[in-house]
Amino acid sequence: MDAFSHQLRLPTRQGGLEDFRFGEPSPYPATAGGKFNRLAFAAAHVVADPLGNVDPWTAPAVDWDATIACRRHLWGLGFSVAEAMDTAQRGMGLDWPTALELIRRSTAAARADGHRRLASGVGTDHLDPAAARSIDDVIRAYEEQMEAVEAAGSPVVLMASRALARVARSAEDYLRVYGRLLAQAREPVIVHWLGEMFDPELAGYWGSRDVTTAMATALAVIGTNPAKVDGVKISLLDAAREVEMRRRLPAGVRMYSGDDFNFADLVLGDDEGHSDALLGIFDAIAPAASAALVALARGDERGFRDVLDPTVPLSRLIFATPTRFYKTGVVFLAWLNGHQRNFTMIGGQQSARSIVHLADALRLADRARLIVDPERAAARMRLLLAINGLD
Repeated sequence: MDAFSHQLRLPTRQGGLEDFRFGEPSPYPATAGGKFNRLAFAAAHVVADPLGNVDPWTAPAVDWDATIACRRHLWGLGFSVAEAMDTAQRGMGLDWPTALELIRRSTAAARADGHRRLASGVGTDHLDPAAARSIDDVIRAYEEQMEAVEAAGSPVVLMASRALARVARSAEDYLRVYGRLLAQAREPVIVHWLGEMFDPELAGYWGSRDVTTAMATALAVIGTNPAKVDGVKISLLDAAREVEMRRRLPAGVRMYSGDDFNFADLVLGDDEGHSDALLGIFDAIAPAASAALVALARGDERGFRDVLDPTVPLSRLIFATPTRFYKTGVVFLAWLNGHQRNFTMIGGQQSARSIVHLADALRLADRARLIVDPERAAARMRLLLAINGLD
């Protein structure tokens, strides 16, 4: 490769341009090098169809082959897939009919590959929150999606509901809704507590804006039927709160870290326990995360740290405020690394982050040794810079 193929002029936060040269290609294997001793879900993104003749702001067009290939990439690296959740732009471009089609296709792909390593999001996003009039409306919406997902053959992640956040008047309303759903679930589910930094419409979830009070309600929900709860995913970007809740969970209920700021510490754990993982950032850093988890399973904590710690600054950038736009960074890195041919997103969300933000993501990904083919990444970034008038 000639020197030019590795070099770019990238924008800076100071309003200028600076020279950038890629480091060495990623050293991490494309398939898992061993087993994990943590349950690790990667929340997977969807690939937009660049030939879809739709208005991207109002209708999703999905490249199904590329989307399923991304899941097989994650499975090959040892991860389970969290399907049709926030990372897949659920509620931000991915509507319920398309989400159900995604769940059916992913479940079929897993079955064809001889496993069942996925869990799929069940919510109420086909119910307009403004149209919800009662708790019964919310329950019916949840039940409709749960029935469809279970019929597809997938385990369930009970996602937070904008409609429930709108109509609930007390903690008792959450106990009623979740109690009903847990009682009828065919198998244990994962309960997802998604913080308002990911979705402002979920402010006050569990009946209170006070995290301590909200946590008490969430624990009460789990305590009503712990046999039907595989685990809880907490996405508050607050390590202390995750550890606090982890230590208060009933025996046998897992804590799945959803903390894309502090995941390395939380998954490693302490003398009193550790978190498993259900993380959107694992989509973007999958080969490195897989190598780190294999090292941890071998008892090599230093190796785990050496691989995973350099990815944390990248994750903190991707999930920076406004956090809900993190999917843009995930898809950007998938494009740079050749997992899709286009940097477009359903809902037109590729425009949700600035070219300066994306340049910083490139720098940090390179520093974390995540760029598989620097020549390809440079060529693609050069195109994006030109589109933004920086050629």
